Amino acid sequence: MIRSMTAFTRKEDDGSWGHLTLELRSVNHRYLETTLRLPEELRALEPRLRERIGERLGRGKVDCNMRYEAPQLQAGEVVVNKEFAQGLAHASREVDSMLYNPAPVSSMDVLRWPGVLQTPAPDLEKLAGAVIALLDSALEDLVATREREGDKLKSLIEQRCDAVAEVAARVRQALPTIQQRLRERLLARLSEIGSEIGTEPDSGRLEQEMVYLAQRMDVDEELDRLETHLEEVRRVLGEEQPVGRRLDFLMQELNREANTLGSKSADAETTRASVDLKVLIEQMREQVQNIE
Repeated sequence: MIRSMTAFTRKEDDGSWGHLTLELRSVNHRYLETTLRLPEELRALEPRLRERIGERLGRGKVDCNMRYEAPQLQAGEVVVNKEFAQGLAHASREVDSMLYNPAPVSSMDVLRWPGVLQTPAPDLEKLAGAVIALLDSALEDLVATREREGDKLKSLIEQRCDAVAEVAARVRQALPTIQQRLRERLLARLSEIGSEIGTEPDSGRLEQEMVYLAQRMDVDEELDRLETHLEEVRRVLGEEQPVGRRLDFLMQELNREANTLGSKSADAETTRASVDLKVLIEQMREQVQNIE
């Protein structure tokens, strides 16, 4: 199954423990790199969350952002930290004695001070279970999205493979015609030289030059390897495991054969074919960069 490394999902959940919001985003990367942004209440869960993500994803830069809101307080659930409030009141009176015209401090001012009001702590076991379940649900969506995008990438790469095969077949079919054109061109050149020096073209020399050119522009081996690499790309696209790195290697091999074809070119047609091949292979390589 081909998977893209680019995906995004957002999940929310409510319960007696409060409200959770999770955003999970992944983009292409050479290996799996996970960044977790968790509220203080959930910091202890970080190792478990990392392990969970690593079980489902093989590659990609993954950003996991989770927000937590405690449940709304109900009547009778507010508890005043009396000792802390008394300490604040004493400190306020002490500061007032240092001022010329102190402003009165109301009870609401004291209640707004962090730590004066105590709220019941959420059930951490239930909260942890809700966080794991929410992450599992988000990962399920993320993987499904990556697989859908992977199907599109697979189709695009297969189309490019077919186009590369067509170019290679065109070159193979045109080779005899190209060789004949080169022979005629060489013969014309030798005749021109012979006219200048007053001698007939040396047929032996012509054959030597043709053998040399034939060896120099022999690209059958490159075309064979090109077809072999294309078969391997198609095979790898059908595997179930992550194949991004192997496909990337195959793109390098395809590009090497296209470059060799261009370097051996002695005709505009094969030069044009080499450029067409490199364009198609580069398009595939760009798609492969986003495959897990």
